[in-house]
This record gives sequence, C-alpha cells and structure tokens, in this order.
Amino acid sequence: MTPHKVFIGIGSNIGDRLHHLQEAVDRVSLLENTAVVKVSHVYMTEPVGEAGQNRFYNGVVLLDTALAPEELRRQCKIIEQELGRPETYPRWSPRVIDLDILLYDDLVISTPALTIPHPELHCRKFVLLPMLDIANPLYPATGENTLQLLDRCIDRSVLIRVRESIRV
Repeated sequence: MTPHKVFIGIGSNIGDRLHHLQEAVDRVSLLENTAVVKVSHVYMTEPVGEAGQNRFYNGVVLLDTALAPEELRRQCKIIEQELGRPETYPRWSPRVIDLDILLYDDLVISTPALTIPHPELHCRKFVLLPMLDIANPLYPATGENTLQLLDRCIDRSVLIRVRESIRV
C-alpha cells in the first residue's frame, strides 16, 4: 500500500513541554506502518482561548502512514492519554500534549468524530508557520497552498522559535 502523507500538529503547555513533544513524536514513530518523515522547528506561542495559561510549544510533524484516518486519530488519542492527557477536558484548557491531524493527503472528511482538514488550520499561525518549515502542501478545502493561507491568516499572534528541537 502506498503511504499517505499526513501532517499532525503537536502542542504542549504543561510541565516539560519539549519533552512531551519529543515523547509524542517518538510514540507516533512507533505506530505500525508509520514513519516520521520531518519535524518542524518548535515555536513558543500564546494560548488560544483561556487566559492565564503557560505558553505553548507547538510544531508540525510530517508522516508517511498506511493507517486509515480514523485509526490514526484513535492512535493519537491513545498517545495523548498515555502521556497524561485526560480523555475529556474543557475546550482551550491547558494540556500535557495535543495531537491534531491537520491534513491527510488531499482528503476532505467530515464526521462527528473527525474533520480533515483540521477546521481551524487556515486561521492558526502556530500551525501554518511550522508546516511551512517542512512543506507547502495544498489546503484541499480551497486549493490554496500553506504560504497563501499564511499570507491571508487573520491570526496576528507572535511566534518565537525556540533553540531546542525535536529529533526524528
């Protein structure tokens, strides 16, 4: 089976944020029929939503995987829980780890459990900029590439690239 190109957003704002990101990438790389191809730089960003939280460390991971979208989502949820994220949590709350499927090839999926492309991808600078570190994929909802999305993105938050990096 030909592997699918998948972009996953990663984020953490509790504890040793870089360690949590590295641990998540390491665990994703162990998934069956999945390989981590590239990892973006890590960016420190302001949290979205709830004020009074620590800043996030965010990045994007490019995978080749034979896993179906639903199975990949299920595996990402398992990894989040293994790393200490509760199964249910308030929206915009602090989190040890967050793994979001951003793009899966050029698929457009909308089910109660899964939406691809990620519904807020086009308006999140903390996803678009790291994605550009590793590729400039098309956004299937509009046919625009990531750079075009970033150019018209209304998010004016400041991203600070951190010196530390995640190993592949």
